[in-house]
Amino acid sequence: MRQPLPKPLDHLTRDTPPSRLPTRRLAELAEGAATCMPDCCGAVATASDGGEERPAAATHPDLAALVTVQRACGEGPIPAAEAAGTPVDAADLLVDERWPRYRALALDSGVRSSVTMPFHAAGLTVTLSLYSFRPGTLRDAPRGPVRALGDLAATSLARDRSYQAALTELDQLGAALRSRPVVDQACGIVMHVLVCDADEAFTVLRRVSQSTNRKLSEVAAAVVDRRGRGLEREFAALTH
Repeated sequence: MRQPLPKPLDHLTRDTPPSRLPTRRLAELAEGAATCMPDCCGAVATASDGGEERPAAATHPDLAALVTVQRACGEGPIPAAEAAGTPVDAADLLVDERWPRYRALALDSGVRSSVTMPFHAAGLTVTLSLYSFRPGTLRDAPRGPVRALGDLAATSLARDRSYQAALTELDQLGAALRSRPVVDQACGIVMHVLVCDADEAFTVLRRVSQSTNRKLSEVAAAVVDRRGRGLEREFAALTH
């Protein structure tokens, strides 16, 4: 029998950048879950919100390959658990013929059985897959401590996502507030040049922004820099 799969060689750090945070959370989940079950030789954790980015973490490269093959062919315990919303148990892959490509690769890696559990939080689905070299040893996993770890990880990932979305919105609001004085100045210049009101001046700036594929703040800054000189004809054309 093969030796238990080793833990990851790269250690997680506290100062993880936001783009790496989901992978870090999943790596912590996989590593923590693998130590909870005596017969578990390794674990994989994945996350999906229906978008293109689907981070995953495995305690061993061979197990990462099992994720890849399932995503490539669209079948296996992970897709089945995501679709059903309930744990998927492959008690003995030597006789379980549901997913041929997954089964072949798992057996080639020495994996005899697996169980995959889905966890849901705020539109996010996290899966946790445990693997064993022996058949029928992971049946109790969905009722053990790994369930609490999965619930906590899904909640943490959903919270992280909401926090990052709030930070992005805050940055966008800050940028808008910082650009407001320049936009106001540009509107004043356009009002003077075209002898129009504030709404029409802002519409002109917005049209320039859309037609040139430039940010409104950049267009406004250019107008302020030129003090409107030489722009009379261009502005007038945009009002018709």
